[in-house]
Amino acid sequence: MKPTTLAPQKTKSRRKGFRRLVEFKGMRKLSLQQYQNHVRQMYDGPAGAVLALGSLISLHQPLVGHMLRRKVFDVTRFQNILDVGSGAGQILGHLLRETQPAVNLVAYDLSTQMLRRARARVKSDRPVFIAGDLMRLPFIDDVFDCVTCGWVLEHLPDPSPGLSELGRVLRPGGSLLLLTTEDTISGAFVSRTWKCRTYNRQKLKDTCDQAGLPWKEQLWFTPVHRFFKMGGILVEASKPGPNEER
Repeated sequence: MKPTTLAPQKTKSRRKGFRRLVEFKGMRKLSLQQYQNHVRQMYDGPAGAVLALGSLISLHQPLVGHMLRRKVFDVTRFQNILDVGSGAGQILGHLLRETQPAVNLVAYDLSTQMLRRARARVKSDRPVFIAGDLMRLPFIDDVFDCVTCGWVLEHLPDPSPGLSELGRVLRPGGSLLLLTTEDTISGAFVSRTWKCRTYNRQKLKDTCDQAGLPWKEQLWFTPVHRFFKMGGILVEASKPGPNEER
């Protein structure tokens, strides 16, 4: 009789194979510049136009708001916040509602058209809108005490340069709210839809450690998400202060 442990192993192997079959692989076939141009064109076009609606349907946008209102990640601690990959303003809108008027907000995205959409949606003069590359942030070192980066990192073939840049502009003791797609079956469909990659939780944690952004806490949208281990990878990472060990 075969060991009973083989059945779960076969199931796990089949799921992994299915996930790899579904997941977007075009990133590996293009140069970085070609892929970035592809992503920019996608978000400038019709896909970007329906991004806000997609975020509502997937519940990502309301769940982020729920998380911030409950102070699972407490944005009221900060005075200078950079929202990387602002998209249609899904996180930016919540930041405007949950922070005081004196708090400085910078919305940053690769797509100028997405920034126009974000500006139109949030209807606020508070944020500064800047277009650019995550791997070349146009800011001095140690300028923000908070960075939010929601569903952006999966558009980098290698997350290390992007994480290093996020860490560079973050002040010692500052916090990073990182949300990204996990290597699950549902994550594979997200990857296929938005032409991006997924991340293994442990490998991403190790990469954040190497970039000087150790995870402070793993977060979940709701207790249901925690119980079923769904909703993607949500973490608070922190840049160690001068008296803290990396």
